[in-house]
This record gives sequence, C-alpha cells and structure tokens, in this order.
Amino acid sequence: MIQLRQSELRVARELSRHGLPGQVTVLENLATTAAMAADALGVEVGRIVKSLIFKSEESGEPIMVLVSGANRVHEKRTGRQIGVKLARADADLVREATGFAIGGVSPFGHLVPIPLYMDEDLFAFDTVWAAAGDPRSVFEIAPADLERSTSARRITVT
Repeated sequence: MIQLRQSELRVARELSRHGLPGQVTVLENLATTAAMAADALGVEVGRIVKSLIFKSEESGEPIMVLVSGANRVHEKRTGRQIGVKLARADADLVREATGFAIGGVSPFGHLVPIPLYMDEDLFAFDTVWAAAGDPRSVFEIAPADLERSTSARRITVT
C-alpha cells in the first residue's frame, strides 16, 4: 500500500471535511501536466482540472482559476470577469499561498484563503480529476461538488 505524503493527506482531510466521496489516487508516474494526467488516467484532457494561480497586478494577492485541461486562459478576459488585472504568479507565491509545488496544486487545502474561479467548460463532464497536493496524485470529483465545496465562481476562461 502506498503511503500518502503530507500534502496529499491535507487534501484527503479537506475532501472528507466537505463530505466528498473522492479519495486520493496515487499514480505510477508523475502527472505534472494535464496531458500527462489524462494519459495516466485514460480520460480525455478536458476532464483534467488545472489549478492555476494568478495574482492581482494591483494588490499581488493570489487568485486561483480552475481550468479544463483542454483550455488556455485568456488572461485579459478572465481578469475582466474577476474584476482585476491578472498577472502570472511565480513558484514562490504558489507555494506560499497553497503549500503545494507547481504541478501538484490542489483546489483544496491551501495555507491561506484564496478566491477561486471555475471554468464553465468543466461542467460538460459528470466527473473531473484534480491534483491532490503532489504531481503524482489526483482525485475525482463532480464539477458541481467542486464548485460548491470551494465556493468557486463559474466563469468563461477562453
């Protein structure tokens, strides 16, 4: 049996705290990209949730956008919907805000509260797969459960 790492345990506890049925699945290989995760799981790339951290250009505060693996974020349009000018977050801000390294950032278990926004294209699927705190781990969840439990606001990112 594979032992979960601390970051994965943090995500598993959050899933449980929200009463969600998902459990952390540890993959044989790293899944640092949506394509790698989709290949490892045998699902289409659109079912992979990319947990992307941006920051407000004005305040520097982190903002998470949960994006379908098939989509690229149109930063200007997404920023307008959110109400801020978006800038890319560096690896230090990602780790500081979430406690996770890039490639394993989960929608759950952050170190500080982060506003979340969710790509409406994820709702085309019954379930989606998100990172579970490590580049080798994921969990499956219904998009509506992800939206509800993270208090994410649904937006168009493309």
